[in-house]
Amino acid sequence: MKQINLMVNGIPGNVAVTIASHVMEDNRFQLVPYSLTGPDVEEKNSTVNGKTITLLKPGTRQQYMERIKADFPDLIAIDYTHPSAVNANARFYARNGLAFVMGTTGGDREELETTVLNASICAVIAPNMAKQIVGFQAMMAHGAETFPDLFKGYSLTIEESHQKGKADTSGTAKAMVEYYNRLGIPFSEEEIVQERDPDVQKNRWNIPEEHLEGHGWHTYTLTSPDRSACFQFKHNINGREIYAQGTLDGALFLHKKIQENARGKIFTMIDVLKG
Repeated sequence: MKQINLMVNGIPGNVAVTIASHVMEDNRFQLVPYSLTGPDVEEKNSTVNGKTITLLKPGTRQQYMERIKADFPDLIAIDYTHPSAVNANARFYARNGLAFVMGTTGGDREELETTVLNASICAVIAPNMAKQIVGFQAMMAHGAETFPDLFKGYSLTIEESHQKGKADTSGTAKAMVEYYNRLGIPFSEEEIVQERDPDVQKNRWNIPEEHLEGHGWHTYTLTSPDRSACFQFKHNINGREIYAQGTLDGALFLHKKIQENARGKIFTMIDVLKG
């Protein structure tokens, strides 16, 4: 099988470096030695498992693209950058004909979708790349559709904890709000409790110290009006391995769709699971 060329954007960020490391360890892929990075990154190069990666800032990235595309045909971009860069990066991918897997949350998601739908590319876009969590979300969606208002009258709390460097509220937590609304609980994204303080995470949440810089813990608690019944769902992820596995599956799925000449189409991780 010919290797699939992947350009992992967001290096030297922790998630992007983890994804790039997995790419290098998987003989189905070739890691392209370039990465889009933010304007505030001082380094010109970064190293992943001994491989030098040239970092491309917004003002210089375009001048490299023709050479990169010539050297690495059928290139797929993997985006784990910053919420503030989501829409500009998507426009860059569309302008340069790069299919992409968007693992970055935040940004204007409607604009993001419009950018892809109006372009000649396709993309996998998901607020969470962990397949098992996506499967859990699918079960919640099925429950909400099959049993609307099942929890009507119940109160809800959503608490999520991620590493201090995560700038926005968890996209997964926000996506779950819709399902609980359909199950009969009025709840808004603004009510999500977001924790980023390492001391609180360690002492109240009991998150292992070695994972304070990389974790995703979510707890959804539903309580009956008279407090005689309580239901709690949670998914606690330590490290970033689970996201890397799902991201590479997303890249394989997208490569297949490119071979099928898919254009102007958006796929989710549900499509990846089914595909």
